[in-house]
Amino acid sequence: MAPVDPREVQSLQTYLNQYTQQAEVYSRQLGIMEEGIREANASIETLNALVDAGEAPVLMPIGGGLNIRAKIVQTDEVFVSIGSDIILQKTNKDAVSYLQDRIKEMEATAKNLTEVLQKIDAQVKDIQKRLEQLYRQAQQEQGAGPVQ
Repeated sequence: MAPVDPREVQSLQTYLNQYTQQAEVYSRQLGIMEEGIREANASIETLNALVDAGEAPVLMPIGGGLNIRAKIVQTDEVFVSIGSDIILQKTNKDAVSYLQDRIKEMEATAKNLTEVLQKIDAQVKDIQKRLEQLYRQAQQEQGAGPVQ
């Protein structure tokens, strides 16, 4: 059996650190997607409830933990921010449809992120397994050294 090459151990440890960092980045992105999906679903529920409620009063957050009681006069008029300070006016139904499309996109992205995370996890496990083999081999080599 060839002696343990310290360069291989160092290289494997570097790869392990890189994969671990990548996994953390992808996990954060997955969390962002999941939060976006929850937020979009909550918005859909709110839009549907507004149609049912009519001109019922609501609490509107104004920042700093403060809310004011407000009355939504036109429940079928929704303003959708599509990015870069661009806001479109949509009907309630169109806004729900827009959110449902966004949810589908986020779910697809989340699925891809999950697959990438699974691949990274498999690579991490392979590297850990190889490192364990090398550490055991190094311990055996130290134990089998010359007796004094």
